[in-house]
This record gives sequence, structure tokens and C-alpha cells, in this order.
Amino acid sequence: MINITAFAFTAYPVTDLPRARAFYENLLGLKPAATWGDATQGWIEYELGDGCLAISNFSADKWKPAPGGPSLALEVADFDAAVSALRAAGVAFAVEPMDSGACRMAIVSDPDGNSLIIHRRNAKP
Repeated sequence: MINITAFAFTAYPVTDLPRARAFYENLLGLKPAATWGDATQGWIEYELGDGCLAISNFSADKWKPAPGGPSLALEVADFDAAVSALRAAGVAFAVEPMDSGACRMAIVSDPDGNSLIIHRRNAKP
């Protein structure tokens, strides 16, 4: 049996690295922690707490964006402000903002159609 000790990172394939970086860095405010490659083809890592989100267009002929694939949930400090900023930027919502009782969430698409969950835990009663 394999002994898995932690999630190493979550990675999303992208087709246009500069466009993807503009979304993840300028709109979502993520800061690159590590970069490999160049401005047109590369691998970018963003550290988030104990985790890491990576975007890449390496192996673009074999690893393609998939709107129906897994989704990373990004915890935000202000859910309403995040939703407003995403709408103002013209980001597509696959699932409109909702309240489950435990959290508020919405599913949006990055420029390549990959799904991201914008999430805010509700205060515990």
C-alpha cells in the first residue's frame, strides 16, 4: 500500500499562460511563489496556506482544461465582494452563488473553462 502523507499541490492545465496569469494574479490576487519556463510556456505555483495551486501549459497536447473536472475551493474573506469582482470582470458562473447553511459558494470558470469554487464558511452557531 502507498502511504500518502499530504496533498502536494492542485494543478490546472491552461492554454494561454499570460491570460491565465492575468486571471489568477490580477483578478484573484494570487502571488507567484515559483515559476518555470518562460512567458508563453511554463508552470506557475501559488502557495495558499499549507497548499499550492499550480497552472501550466506544459504538455498542452496531452493535458487539457476540462470544465467538468475537479474543482479547487478557494476560501475568501468577503464572499459578496469576491462575487462582485468576478461579475465585474465578466467571469462566467457555472453555479450561481448559494448558501448551503454551512457555507456560501459559487462555481466560476477560469479563462480556459476550468472550474473554481469561491467559498466562505458560515459562522458556527
